[in-house]
Amino acid sequence: MNATTINLQINGESHLCAPQPLPQLLESLGFNLRLIALEYNGEILHRQFWPATMIKSGDKIEVVTIVGGG
Repeated sequence: MNATTINLQINGESHLCAPQPLPQLLESLGFNLRLIALEYNGEILHRQFWPATMIKSGDKIEVVTIVGGG
């Protein structure tokens, strides 16, 4: 791991990546940003704050995918 690589947890799994804005990370992992909700370090993070959130080493992110149905 080099100085520009961070380690974080996403849905309980370790991930190594570069520091980046939260939406960029989520999109790179294949999430549709319109269809998810997330918990960031134990707190619900409202969508309006996602663009200003830079991920950092040790972060814990839980992503919940919204599924339609009846």
